[in-house]
Amino acid sequence: MEKAVLAAAVRNTKERQNVEGPFMDIETRRVEKCSLMKTFRLKAGNQTMDILCTTIQKESLGGAVAFISYASIGSIINESFVSEENLMTKEKLHNFYLNSKVVSGTVGSRKNTSLSMSINFTFQHEKIKRENEQPLCVYWQGSSWSNEGCQVISSDENQTVCSCSHLSSFAILMASTKLQVDPVLTMITYVGLSLSLLCLFLAALTFLLCRPIQNTSTSLHLQLSICLFLAHLLFLTGINQTKPKVLCSIIAGTLHYLYLASFTWMLFEGLQLFLTVRNLRVANYISAGKFKRRFIYPFGYGIPAVIVAVSAGVGHSNYGTHTHCWLSFHGKFIWSFMGPVFVIALINLSFYLTTLYILKDQLSSLNNEVSRMHNTRMLTFKAIAQLFILGCSWSIGFFLVEGVLDPIRSIVAYSFTIINVLQGVYIYLVYCLLNHKVREEYRNWFKKMKKRTETNNYDLFGSVTHTRMMEKTVGFPGKSSNLSSWHNVTHTPDSSSCFPESKKEEE
Repeated sequence: MEKAVLAAAVRNTKERQNVEGPFMDIETRRVEKCSLMKTFRLKAGNQTMDILCTTIQKESLGGAVAFISYASIGSIINESFVSEENLMTKEKLHNFYLNSKVVSGTVGSRKNTSLSMSINFTFQHEKIKRENEQPLCVYWQGSSWSNEGCQVISSDENQTVCSCSHLSSFAILMASTKLQVDPVLTMITYVGLSLSLLCLFLAALTFLLCRPIQNTSTSLHLQLSICLFLAHLLFLTGINQTKPKVLCSIIAGTLHYLYLASFTWMLFEGLQLFLTVRNLRVANYISAGKFKRRFIYPFGYGIPAVIVAVSAGVGHSNYGTHTHCWLSFHGKFIWSFMGPVFVIALINLSFYLTTLYILKDQLSSLNNEVSRMHNTRMLTFKAIAQLFILGCSWSIGFFLVEGVLDPIRSIVAYSFTIINVLQGVYIYLVYCLLNHKVREEYRNWFKKMKKRTETNNYDLFGSVTHTRMMEKTVGFPGKSSNLSSWHNVTHTPDSSSCFPESKKEEE
């Protein structure tokens, strides 16, 4: 691109050209004669480049220079391509993100041209620079960002001035000088998610083993519980495993899949509820068994797999960042998760509202099925609350981005964590503990366990008592007695034997 623009500038007779478009802004200059220390300023978009006239004439035979500002390329070659080995810094930095447009400057036919005199670039920040953030002037070095040959001249909240001794594609990389960790939030996360994992595990066991409640709805609840359990477990153990990068990307992709699968199973819960209520007034309907066999598993696990596969094919570098193994929040890649979540939430909400409307209409006209419809209506309210807990958590999580102010960010982080913790607790509480059939089954299980324990204790007590009676009857020979005397005593029948039935048989 730079070569083509430069060639066009050389061929053009105009001294100065400006081109503005949706994808890039360009300014070119032709310089024939100028004073020794004269500086030219080129502007593309809101970014500027200052270059000496002598540098232009020395590096370019045609005396041409081009400056390009790209509108959206920063979302492609973003902070995911930062390699700490290529960054020369005095201290450990965290939370990297691009905070400017990507620009390119060229005066010759070679890339990464080394210059006798440095060139200055002025970058306008995309987001206001916060405290504890440090800007880095970086250039694109083949496959990653590097700051070699570039340094920061000045910086404030809105812009940064860089000086570079070569030409390439440049940008401002922002980083935090301190990794801020909230110990209270960390404790809530680990303790809360551990509680949620326990509840999800108990719920999955209940749905799997409790026969009186096993139906299509229970099967959907089981799949949702399994997906959430695996997602939360992987979140606890792998969210901070940022090295190696390949492992981090795999963890991020797996989390993406598991959370999408959770919402897909919620979609099927809404569809199943809607079909159940519709079947109350429609004679010809699809049975729950058919619905389960034909659609539930291929679509429940297949739809998320397709979304993740397409997302990985388009932007695999956005899986995993330098701080966590999740999707990159910069650019539009996060919509590969938030988009399906919002769509599923809207579809489910429409299902639930339609279900409530149908139930209201039916309750006023039918009295013989009031109990059944009342149960269905309660199930609908439970599903709406579940949709709120799962959907609301990720709607809040969407705003956990770098641009949110610190006080608001803390509130959002706490809300996101607490609501995520409530997911497992809610599922176990509503669908297990508050279900009278499940409680009855729990009672039966506890009775059986208690009876089995009492039986084992009784057998153990009886065995000990029997042994003591034998010891008392026989009198335990002393140390001088041998095994043969013990054998004779225990096998000699008399009136005081412990086996009276044997004596009767002999008589």
